[in-house]
Amino acid sequence: MAVMGIQLVVSLLVASVMQKMAPHWSFARWLLCNGSLYRYKHPSEEELLALAGKQKPKGKRDRRMNGVTDEKPSSVPRDIDLHLESSPIMAVDALVLSYFLEYQWYVDFAAYSVLVYLFTEGYYCFVDPRKEANIGILWCLLTVFFSVKIFFMVMRHYFRSKEGGERSVCLAFAFFFLLIAMIVLVIREDYLEFGLEAGLTEVSDRLEAFLQEQGWEWTIPVSKLTFKLALVGACSFLGGCLTFPGLRLAQTHLDSLKMTADRPAIQLLLHASFLAPVIVVFMWIKPVSRDLLLRAPMGKETVQIMSDATYDSVRLWTVVGLCVLRLAVTRIHLQAYLNLADRWVDQMKREAGRIPVLEIQRKITRIYCYVTVVSLQYLAPIILTLHCTFILKTLGEYSWGLYPEADFAPEPVSTPRPASVDKIGADEVQVTVAQITGTLGTLGSVLTPLFYRGLFSFFAWWVSACQVVATLFGLYFHQHLAAS
Repeated sequence: MAVMGIQLVVSLLVASVMQKMAPHWSFARWLLCNGSLYRYKHPSEEELLALAGKQKPKGKRDRRMNGVTDEKPSSVPRDIDLHLESSPIMAVDALVLSYFLEYQWYVDFAAYSVLVYLFTEGYYCFVDPRKEANIGILWCLLTVFFSVKIFFMVMRHYFRSKEGGERSVCLAFAFFFLLIAMIVLVIREDYLEFGLEAGLTEVSDRLEAFLQEQGWEWTIPVSKLTFKLALVGACSFLGGCLTFPGLRLAQTHLDSLKMTADRPAIQLLLHASFLAPVIVVFMWIKPVSRDLLLRAPMGKETVQIMSDATYDSVRLWTVVGLCVLRLAVTRIHLQAYLNLADRWVDQMKREAGRIPVLEIQRKITRIYCYVTVVSLQYLAPIILTLHCTFILKTLGEYSWGLYPEADFAPEPVSTPRPASVDKIGADEVQVTVAQITGTLGTLGSVLTPLFYRGLFSFFAWWVSACQVVATLFGLYFHQHLAAS
């Protein structure tokens, strides 16, 4: 494989453009601050006191034991006639948002990663993929890593909460997803067609043959068990991270339906985007996907509607299309979240008693300042699923169905060795390159496309399954438990 090529040049160009264009134009900033989203401003203390029919007191103070004086906090009746003023979110307003820089960098990097991947896919229409390393896959792997980092950052934010309720919810769901992952990994391939078991067997056989040549002992059952235990731990961590994004998605989905009650076409899109993870989950359940959808009864015989390779391509396209659909309704969900401020004011008016002015201002401001975290909770699962699908297609040697791909056929085990250095005192760079080439060749001979198919099929399915479980619980919570 060529170390330098047009892919590397385009990759460096895209990285430079991303750095230079960030202060001037940003996809993440356009998504949030283009003026189509409206935030609610908190009223001033004078406005609230005027609605309550009194003026701000002057000189009325409490004297504490240590001699320090402080004004009494002002309060107003909860049933005041308060109407919040709204204004479009502009770029200058984003400076006060929590985690805005992290949100902007992550979403922009994911967008440029998609562009690089699309370029490499178009480039491979004219060039043999085996001749050059795929730079687009490197961008996709980095995006997957940054997605997990974003999940960890948001979950750490919940763990630092003083109340501790969010921490308990994350731990409870992490343990629950741990049990689900253990159950899923023991289900036979006749029901969940990831191909993970076949991929692990092939990797173990190849690794065993390689290590035996090196004179090392190798135990296959122990290695498989270790990998599955690590996979279960990763699934539990992802499940805990996807808990609050799923709960938030359920809330914004219900609010979005109320907000678009007079637009049935938009509601249809919202329902379709909400059911997208459910569709992805069913597409890897063999009795539903292949046995039910791909086979049609024709008299006494059963006719297969499409080939297995065609179905694999259709499945990839379906996942990508569902991710694009969910991206298309992002602003509707974010606006439904921002409308929580107005909803909270309406709920406050129906309560009795008094409320401090500072609490009203803090509650309305907190909803707006938290919008970037909600954006990350909504976008990160979509970005993670999309890039796992890209990696699955390329490393698993699937096809988009648009151009012929190389036939998938596992190659026999071969142990590449570093090139020997003939001259004593040769350049150290050549020795290092030879060692890296040998290591990558060994890794490529052990980690086969069959293994990548099983691994990334499982992760794409698992992210969607976690969202389904969390959103269903969120629907039940917001419709029944929260209301009571």
